[in-house]
Amino acid sequence: MRKVKLYIMATRPPFFTASVVPFLIGTAMAWSWYGRFSPVDFILTLIGVVALHAGANSSNDYFDWLNGTDRINKTFAFPFTGGSRMIPEGLITPEEMKKVFITSYAISLVAGILLFLRHGLVVLVLGLIGLVSGYFYTATPLFLAGKGIGEFLIGLNFGVLITLGSFYVQTDTVSWKPVAASIPISLLVTLILWINQFQDSEADRQAGKRHLVVRLGLERASRVYAFLLYLSYLSVLVGVAVNALPVWSLLVFITLPLAIRTIRIVRENYNSFQELTPANAGTIKLHLNIGLLIAVSFVIDKLL
Repeated sequence: MRKVKLYIMATRPPFFTASVVPFLIGTAMAWSWYGRFSPVDFILTLIGVVALHAGANSSNDYFDWLNGTDRINKTFAFPFTGGSRMIPEGLITPEEMKKVFITSYAISLVAGILLFLRHGLVVLVLGLIGLVSGYFYTATPLFLAGKGIGEFLIGLNFGVLITLGSFYVQTDTVSWKPVAASIPISLLVTLILWINQFQDSEADRQAGKRHLVVRLGLERASRVYAFLLYLSYLSVLVGVAVNALPVWSLLVFITLPLAIRTIRIVRENYNSFQELTPANAGTIKLHLNIGLLIAVSFVIDKLL
């Protein structure tokens, strides 16, 4: 039983909010706009999304151990950066971590196949994009995290793809509106990865993991962080203007004081790894609060 608990913790469940939030938004949109909600599709999609996320987390830990990142990383800010630390701490072996991500991906694939049988090729394509990019984020030969495009893939996967996919399985409809509505969440989930890379940047650089934070340097990366966070709020305004988001989505602006405080922490402490930790937590909180407010705004819009 202890081993099973360790295997579950190796997938980093506290971070599953990054995939559950866009799933809830896509589902709420489908119910609000089309009045459709299938409990079977809801459960299958939730299982598939979470299992895919678990697979990405554990496979990234596995390959970060192989490429040496986790072995040389001395400035991580657990639990936000540095992975699950399960392998470096000797809690599970690399082979056990491999079994964890294979099992997780297998579960997501089964859920994806069942959804494909119910809804067709679109679901399978979206799922496979997520699986391939999640696996090859740190796996060779693609090693996307080292190419300076990993941040955009995270935004695509945990924003656009999950929102659109969750909307599609409920409605069997492809629309530009779920894509537009997912942009704030795409930007915010990108920022979770972005800020978490600050503490890991030196180890990542040494291991050849040249993501955008490494390429830009911490000072410039802190400015990009501020720009993208303000852009996420602007994207909500645009979403409301083009009728992709209900006017109730403007409730997200109650989180603006937290955003301003978080930006100040990043700009003042980008090179101070311990002092930066509240910004790691603040970014996750912003993603969760804004995402839930957007999901709830669709529910309010439907009820009123």
